Amino acid sequence: MHKQISYERLLVLYIPWALASLLSSDAVLSYFIAWLGSFLIFWATLTGWVKPLPTDLRFGEQLMRPLILVQIIFAGYMCCTSIFYLMDTLGYTYFEKPSSYFLLDENRLFAVAQCQRYYLLAHTAFVSGILVFMKYPEKQKFMYDNSRIISLLFYMAIITFPLYLLFNKLPGLSQFSNQFSSLSFIAVTLALAFAIPEKKVLNTLICLFLYFSNFYSALISGFKEPIIISVLVLGIFLYPNYKKVVLLTFIPLLFVLFLLLPTYARIFRENAWEGITSEDEAAQLALNSALGNDPDSELDSTNWGFMVYRLSEIDMFIKFVQSTPEKVDYYGFDLVKQSAIVIVPRIFWPSKPSTEELVMERVYDAGVIYRGSRVSAKPAYVVDAYLSGGQLGIFIALFIYGAIAQLISQKAEQLFGGYLLGTALIFSGLFQIFWRGLSFEFIANTVFWSFVTMLIIHYILKTKNIIQKA
Repeated sequence: MHKQISYERLLVLYIPWALASLLSSDAVLSYFIAWLGSFLIFWATLTGWVKPLPTDLRFGEQLMRPLILVQIIFAGYMCCTSIFYLMDTLGYTYFEKPSSYFLLDENRLFAVAQCQRYYLLAHTAFVSGILVFMKYPEKQKFMYDNSRIISLLFYMAIITFPLYLLFNKLPGLSQFSNQFSSLSFIAVTLALAFAIPEKKVLNTLICLFLYFSNFYSALISGFKEPIIISVLVLGIFLYPNYKKVVLLTFIPLLFVLFLLLPTYARIFRENAWEGITSEDEAAQLALNSALGNDPDSELDSTNWGFMVYRLSEIDMFIKFVQSTPEKVDYYGFDLVKQSAIVIVPRIFWPSKPSTEELVMERVYDAGVIYRGSRVSAKPAYVVDAYLSGGQLGIFIALFIYGAIAQLISQKAEQLFGGYLLGTALIFSGLFQIFWRGLSFEFIANTVFWSFVTMLIIHYILKTKNIIQKA
């Protein structure tokens, strides 16, 4: 029998947001109530206080499910990284007290508190969507031969990487290239994590080659998330067998990557995407900049500047909130309609509007950046939710976001015989977009076609008798 949710306890999660809103006249107090409210949500949901966690697996064996890892990455980045921006607003640098000559910008301070309340509302609605629909089936519809799991992961790793390269060469199908790039990362990482403890030398060597090939592809992609995900997933699946090694190496490594990759990605994009240098040269320039040798950057010239402006996206969120609805009206369902348009593959609609241009229009309209600027400032999912309908838009959009992530994870486990192939491989490989929370258009396009790809993979595995009806 499925564990039932306690709706009374679920409502408790909304108390910090309500309290922070009531005390909005005290910006600092309101901010900290909202900021700490997210930590309350982490505790209440990850301990099973609101709804008991699934009992089919131990906690450490179900980390990739939406309630755990997706929440930690998505909500953690969204809600918990703004503390440095607040401290900077209050005049602190490296937590040193402001000088007596510092003049506090009260408008900025109240804007920080307001956006943090929006973040908390988004976090609460997101986990509500997950918890309401979290009903993992006790009996799977399909099953596979568990004794062949190592070989299956190994072949998935070998097959998905060339598929990524193939789709990358076919015009109009780049979105499938991105899918198989992410799936290849997960498949290779899982295969490597299973091959090392079993001491399968050939499998390990091949997986290591594919792993670092994927790693290099991620480095020259201009995106930081695939790199972090690859390291994170490898650590998660090596942890049961190598606890001390993982704790001593992977946690510091992830911390370093989290600090350096935003700068690396920015410099790489400025050089490679603009055609200034080759990808290899851009990667070298970006690496030098990430290590502290970027003389052209005023924003990232200090660690404090990075933590204030690059670690969190609240500065951009504030600009959107200040312009909407005062200067630009709420978009209503316009962004949802645009999201439906971008789902059509370009191979069937060559003149389809550019997704990038559609998204950037609202950035320009809000005055976040000026037209012609080389800076990319695409709004996050929570920002688009606000732009669509204010606080109500945030609640509805984030509830749907959590619900869809949860339902897809459950569907994957039904189709692929459980957690390992369903959530750890397919869901985490094809639906990494849920970890990042990009603009509506990117979310809709990726989720729709990833779902189609998931069904195709299920059909192929069923046809090949790799998975069978339970």
